[in-house]
Amino acid sequence: MIRISRVLAALALTSSAFAHTIPQTAAPQTAKPAVAPAPAPRDPAATNALLTAPLPADQAAMKAHVLFLASDAMKGREAGSPEFDIAAQYVAAQFYAAGLRPAGDDGGYLQRVPLVTYKAADQGAMVWSGARGAPQPLVFGEDYIPAANPARADTVVSAPVVFAGRGIVAPQLGVDDYAGVDVRGKIVALFGGSPTTFPGEERSYFGSAATKAQIAAARGAVGIVMLDAPRPGGRERPFSALAAGYANPRMTWATPAGTGSSPAPSTPVLGTLSQAGAAKLFAGSATPWAAIVAQAKTDNPRYTATPLAGSLTATTRTAFVAAASSNVVGIVPGSDPVVGKEVVILSAHLDHIGVSPAAAGDAPDRDRINNGALDNAIGIASLIEEAKRFTASGTPPKRTVIFLAVTGEEKGLVGSSWFVDHPTVPIASIVADVNLDMPVLLYRFEDMIAFGAQRSTLGPIVTKAVNGVGVGLSPDPMPEQGFFTRSDHFNFVRKGIPSVFLWPGIKGAGRAPFEDFLANRYHRPGDDLTQPILWDQGVRFVATNYAIAREIADGAARPVWNTGDYFGTTYKGPMAK
Repeated sequence: MIRISRVLAALALTSSAFAHTIPQTAAPQTAKPAVAPAPAPRDPAATNALLTAPLPADQAAMKAHVLFLASDAMKGREAGSPEFDIAAQYVAAQFYAAGLRPAGDDGGYLQRVPLVTYKAADQGAMVWSGARGAPQPLVFGEDYIPAANPARADTVVSAPVVFAGRGIVAPQLGVDDYAGVDVRGKIVALFGGSPTTFPGEERSYFGSAATKAQIAAARGAVGIVMLDAPRPGGRERPFSALAAGYANPRMTWATPAGTGSSPAPSTPVLGTLSQAGAAKLFAGSATPWAAIVAQAKTDNPRYTATPLAGSLTATTRTAFVAAASSNVVGIVPGSDPVVGKEVVILSAHLDHIGVSPAAAGDAPDRDRINNGALDNAIGIASLIEEAKRFTASGTPPKRTVIFLAVTGEEKGLVGSSWFVDHPTVPIASIVADVNLDMPVLLYRFEDMIAFGAQRSTLGPIVTKAVNGVGVGLSPDPMPEQGFFTRSDHFNFVRKGIPSVFLWPGIKGAGRAPFEDFLANRYHRPGDDLTQPILWDQGVRFVATNYAIAREIADGAARPVWNTGDYFGTTYKGPMAK
């Protein structure tokens, strides 16, 4: 599942909620929380008892997939690892056994995804030249930290600086942080985040570094520096914490030149300034830094864009290491002579976060393998079993259905990003994506949640399908967390394709085990087969997803965005009204 931070604080407010930190570069990333201490070694006897209990055939089939994919031998299925490659071959074999045709590269099931790991190669340099003073070098770790540029090994940008608040342009929400300023050829200085008054999904979208970079690039800016913001109530994140991790590696898909993809290659994030560093840039400006700090400490501040009195020269160097991984793609051709050319994507991510590094004082046998049973081996198991239902039904779908197991979700939705930019079918033929990510099947679910369903005609389709199998559809119980923007389906949204992200609901008895999973097992070695996974609920989950996918595949009309929906309007793809 895409990264969750501040989980426990959010749970205290909403009883179950997700959040993400904002990355410090413009590349699409998902900031990973620190891995919690691993649990004590497993009890082999208890584990064996869980693994050998007999199950009905349909439940046993699901469990068998998870037994393999979440085994210690897979070492957490990290993208770019040999173990992930083995997992991908397993899924390809299961697609073959299910009767899917290959839809990857060169007539096979695998679609190669070139990857690159990138990180800051050194401390870089930043020099501020005020309007009337001598050039003033900023101090690494005190005033600034550099950001790696996924698009270039060497970056030098020298330009005047304009402060543009949070860098948001959303007229429909009453915010234009660039109003009254021209940033063409300039560096913009921005705070992270977005107003808490925004709807949850828009709040997440405008809070992302990728969105801010794209907005800045569209206005002609040549670079971005992020400002370390004061926190309301006086609590402030120490800049030293950022400085300590400035050279942590990140991953994206690689270009033919061996560098990485970027949402705004013309407008790189150059680094982050501490409050002390920002004060140096604001010296002599019409709006003093002290006034900005006072605003930032209020609830939902509104900033006025202002040019600063000088120019900044930023130099960064980025180191790259090539890697590779694969998506797995299988297809059931559509039977209808007209709509059979349209494609419904069913997606789930295959990767997880690998093995946690050893910590000082760890016992030699301490478990550090993040098996990823619920996140997302069971989503892949659901995808495979859903494929079997399509091919075993005896009635091919009217529309073509593609089953897509993607790599690199945990690295920032990398595999799905590669697929939508390098699709194995025409992108204009894809009419919907239904995404399965981290179903927490530790309780008998009473409802389903379809994040984003209300944004398109997928909403009524999903409602009809889940009601038909005796499961209710509940509204998003945590809209402030903006889940719709935080998993692989959102890369399809960026291409204008209506999409939904499905979960078992947390109604009734579901809330407590769901919250316990987030607090104690999510992205930890405890997400393994020792959990009390209810395999009969896995079968119900597959049945519900199959009903939804079948309804979309056989529906009289292709899904379209609801009139006026923000994402449908922003990303004018083939499915926009």
